[in-house]
Amino acid sequence: MNEVPKETLPEEFYRLMEDLQTIDFVLVELTLYLDTHPEDLEALKQFNTFSRRSRDLRQTIEARYGPLLQFGHSYSEYPWAWADPPWPWQM
Repeated sequence: MNEVPKETLPEEFYRLMEDLQTIDFVLVELTLYLDTHPEDLEALKQFNTFSRRSRDLRQTIEARYGPLLQFGHSYSEYPWAWADPPWPWQM
């Protein structure tokens, strides 16, 4: 496998990953809140909105840079893309 140094990855990749981490953090917080406030319709609407944003952003990142999740959670183009960087420790 050819390791790609971090500095060769496009700045956009890191911006998109930071956006995804931010959205996923919001989802964790909303999940914890909804566990104790399941009747809060506004929080549930926010959760669903951020859930769609996370899905859409993951699709964008994967289309441009390759799969993010293993075990069938991310589709792989041909040829098998898991050997290609960036790898999780490069993010």
